[in-house]
Amino acid sequence: MNETLTVVRLGQKGDGIAETASGQVFVPYALPGETVRAVVDGERGQLVEIIAPAESRIAAICPLFTRCGGCAAQHMEPGLYREWKRQQVVTALSRAGVEAPVGDLVDAHGAGRRRVTFHARQQGETMVVGFMAARSHDLVAVEACPVLAPGLARAPAAAQMLANRMGSANKPLDIQVTASEAGLDVDIRGHGPLGDKLRLALTQLAERLDLARLSNHGEIVVERRPPLQRMGKAVVAPAPGGFLQATAAGEEALAALIMDALPKGKRAADLFSGCGPFSFRLAERMQVLAVESDAAAMLALTKGMGATQGLKPIAAETRDLFRRPLLEHELNGFDVVVLDPPRAGAEAQAKRLAASKVRNVIYVSCDAGSFARDAATLVAGGYALEAVTPVDQFRYSAHVELVGVFRRGKKG
Repeated sequence: MNETLTVVRLGQKGDGIAETASGQVFVPYALPGETVRAVVDGERGQLVEIIAPAESRIAAICPLFTRCGGCAAQHMEPGLYREWKRQQVVTALSRAGVEAPVGDLVDAHGAGRRRVTFHARQQGETMVVGFMAARSHDLVAVEACPVLAPGLARAPAAAQMLANRMGSANKPLDIQVTASEAGLDVDIRGHGPLGDKLRLALTQLAERLDLARLSNHGEIVVERRPPLQRMGKAVVAPAPGGFLQATAAGEEALAALIMDALPKGKRAADLFSGCGPFSFRLAERMQVLAVESDAAAMLALTKGMGATQGLKPIAAETRDLFRRPLLEHELNGFDVVVLDPPRAGAEAQAKRLAASKVRNVIYVSCDAGSFARDAATLVAGGYALEAVTPVDQFRYSAHVELVGVFRRGKKG
């Protein structure tokens, strides 16, 4: 049904929310204060026309905006955008019953995203490579993306050539491309095992494309140069397809917040450490225990540690912290615990921390909801949430990172 709506506020995903007699209607790409016409189906609205635009509306930087599903907020002026992202954190904490000061949003876009995943699908005789369309499984072909770092300028073309070479299998592919100091680092998923003929062809194509490394499902096909990333004083080659903060500036911003909040002491634990972006920086001041479930990430961290001078010792332990969180007696010897879990958060580990004697916890999160849940656990265990800082390294998306600093007095 075609309706005229007045948008009153923004939702967490960036949709404009209109109040109607039948309830809320969520209209993508509409802004507070706007009068719009939309096709309404239940609580969803499809924007048809902006009758009266808001002053906060600006021109998008990309011609694919609203077609490509990668960006949700190119139409928001900077002040509205910053407060929308900050408010996501405020709302999540409020819902969890946690009181804490939430700082201003830190812009950590820097030069742009250094990692991107392209989807490749066979459509007729053509292998289409691009991003998912907004709220759809359709693909939008992408030749360039303005939010990517300059080091990924060749990424769309390289992904297209790789997809073309593997297209005979007629399988949907995900092609992850990372900018490194040595060039493009590519990991392909979806094809399954490679035969000798295809492996040779991909090796030759990696030479033509001057790739640093090419992998298939995390297995290296060819490594022409180590795809190095700088992490503090260390230089690390992450595992193929392994986790990496979205932007170099984002990693620096998160690490700076951690180091600023670091107490005096001798021992730190870095939980969900990945290949060590925070461990290496912590080791400039403290001995570190790095714990991570991914053995390949632990190997990359260990190699980086062996090649770096001037750091205090880092001990690496491969352990699933969801199933086997560090227990109280293992935690109590640390002056600070830093944790950076995936989106699901660290529920089991937060419970053990709440029961421990650890006085300082610095929690890096990529999901405000799971952070708020775990923060409530820590606060119930005697911690005070001293500060929360939202960090924006996914510009124009609905995604927001944050760093929360927890302190408490001595616990008997």
